Amino acid sequence: MLMLLAMPPTLFAIAVDTRGIAGTELWEKTFKFEVALLVYLVTLAFFARYLPAGMTDRRWYRLFSGAVVAAIVFEMLWIGGAAAIGTLSHFNTTPLGGFLYGLMGAAAVLLTSASTVYAVQIARNPATGLPPVVKESLVIGLGLTLPLTLLTAGTMSSMSMHFVGGAGTDAVTLPLMDWARDRGDLRVAHFFATHAMHAIPLAGLVSAWLLGSSARLAVRLFSLAYVTLVVFAFAQAL
Repeated sequence: MLMLLAMPPTLFAIAVDTRGIAGTELWEKTFKFEVALLVYLVTLAFFARYLPAGMTDRRWYRLFSGAVVAAIVFEMLWIGGAAAIGTLSHFNTTPLGGFLYGLMGAAAVLLTSASTVYAVQIARNPATGLPPVVKESLVIGLGLTLPLTLLTAGTMSSMSMHFVGGAGTDAVTLPLMDWARDRGDLRVAHFFATHAMHAIPLAGLVSAWLLGSSARLAVRLFSLAYVTLVVFAFAQAL
């Protein structure tokens, strides 16, 4: 709900604030993160129905989910605040900006770890009501999200920009996604890494519907192919 409420004023800022930074509109990153976090949180909310009964009422879970929400709020305050003052939220080399960017990286790991918690708890729940192959695909997709994201986003954050080579601006990009077309761009692999939690469960649903007894093998092969895609896009960018 917070991400939804933040979108209209961000779109208004995009419309009236003509400033740019690094070859892109100043408020574009803020809106993209609002959309990305909205999709992530809605996905977790949907998958929460497959957690063990009563888990969301347990103290440790409520503390953990509260920490995840706090991490998301911090991220958006810094990203939106950086746009408001006309500076970079990512790869900021000023003392304060660099400190906040480091904190944002820690917050990103915390919020992404929710996918791992869900994977473990859903795997332990014998009463999900899901077909076995769909449950397995859900666990695999959620379980791969954090390690693949750590590989791609962690490497990206250790560099001075998400580009590898080129001029270091967003001037020549793919429409909508803004991925660079004239140099390496680590955001491509990062995108596919984060969406393992969507792609692999979707493959599980399709496999269960179409393939019968071969569905489990199909899901495992698709998962292997998906990891290969992420690693390929990562290596290609480097």
